[in-house]
Amino acid sequence: MRQPGDWLEDPEARAWARRVLDELLPKIRGSKLTVSLIPDAGGLDDVKFAVELGLSIMLDKPIILAVPSGRQIPDRLVRVADEIVELGGIADPDSPERLRAAIDRVLGDPS
Repeated sequence: MRQPGDWLEDPEARAWARRVLDELLPKIRGSKLTVSLIPDAGGLDDVKFAVELGLSIMLDKPIILAVPSGRQIPDRLVRVADEIVELGGIADPDSPERLRAAIDRVLGDPS
């Protein structure tokens, strides 16, 4: 009988963990940086965000946080980020340019 909290005995949880190791980990390992859109509640209810962020930190990847205007970011998450780009939404035509500029700065592109 499975004990409460023994989630890795669940076949679906094991399949998800395998996908993280087989698919997500190589993608992040092969990237030059990560760009993460901060979800609602600072990511506390988004396991995929938390795993991607944790892998990015563990692999020592530069991290750019893309933050919807007005969204609060936990202080420690701010300290982890190499760049933070505030996105103004659809009405803000400058958001893509700000994000591109942050990527260029992180990658050391002089343009």
